[in-house]
Amino acid sequence: MSDVSGKQNRYSRQVLFPAIGEAGQEKISRSRIVVVGCGALGSVSSEMLVRAGVGYLRVIDRDFVELNNLQRQSLFTESDADQTIPKAIAAQKALRRINSGVSVEGLVQDLTADSIADVCDGFDLLVDGTDNFETRYLINDFAVQRGIPWVYGAALGSYGVCLGIEPRKSPCIRCLFPDLPPRGSVETCDTAGILSSVIHVVSATQVSQVLRFLVEGRFSSRMLHVDVWKDEWRSIAAGQPDATCPCCAKEQFEFLAGEQGTFVTQLCGRDAVQVRPSPSVSLDLHEIGERLRRSFEVRSNPYLIRVQIDELEMVLFADGRAVIKGLSDLSAARAVYAKYVGN
Repeated sequence: MSDVSGKQNRYSRQVLFPAIGEAGQEKISRSRIVVVGCGALGSVSSEMLVRAGVGYLRVIDRDFVELNNLQRQSLFTESDADQTIPKAIAAQKALRRINSGVSVEGLVQDLTADSIADVCDGFDLLVDGTDNFETRYLINDFAVQRGIPWVYGAALGSYGVCLGIEPRKSPCIRCLFPDLPPRGSVETCDTAGILSSVIHVVSATQVSQVLRFLVEGRFSSRMLHVDVWKDEWRSIAAGQPDATCPCCAKEQFEFLAGEQGTFVTQLCGRDAVQVRPSPSVSLDLHEIGERLRRSFEVRSNPYLIRVQIDELEMVLFADGRAVIKGLSDLSAARAVYAKYVGN
């Protein structure tokens, strides 16, 4: 079977959809997409985008697979959790198995003001799979400055929301939410729980927005609000950009400039803190693992080491980041990092 006929067969049902057709499928196959965050929304969206036949997909995630992810993060397996595989790597392997015709790249790193241009510039569209407002505001700053469309999505409990954002043509995130919520004021999936079903609804809407933009060059002008438990669905007109918006109107890119954000961050309501050195450093994980193994239980794979330090667990990545589980105090996390990894 030729490559052309194989593609025609693989995407035939999508091509039959009148709004896409053969011309639309060709646009999809030439697209370059970044999914930022490969947890619940990111893993489901990535799978649908790969099945739809995008040309190149980059998946960026800073975390690793844990057993409690599997209820809603559809790309991952028990084996991934047992081996503490980084989500970006596990996603890359799974997505390549799904569609060998799509170029898939997984990047194990934290998206920061210093790194976002290197990993997101030159792409057609960005997809939000993150779990915190700080990273979303960073994406928003970058997208507005560069004029790159992106799709916002969020879910908690049984509620979800989605909006396609085309810079300066539609409201951006800071038009809708001008300021970061105070730390600790917003519930997370670890405090409110989350249903897998709402993840799939929001991700499906995100991917529909992506495909529509790739084919027609525009998003829907409406914002979806859904509660799958209460069976409540609302589609609200997004309106116009806010003339007082600090980002898209005044071009104050505070998050992109690094004026906002932290290097020590509590992770999505978990009893865990991420410590990120500035600037990022390259660590010799084998050497550190051997040193710590003299005093502690150490498990490792090619991407990270996992160290049990009394009641705490530290997961250390090659880029210098560490996730320290078992505490929520930021200063204490910084002290643990300095003591066992270095300043």
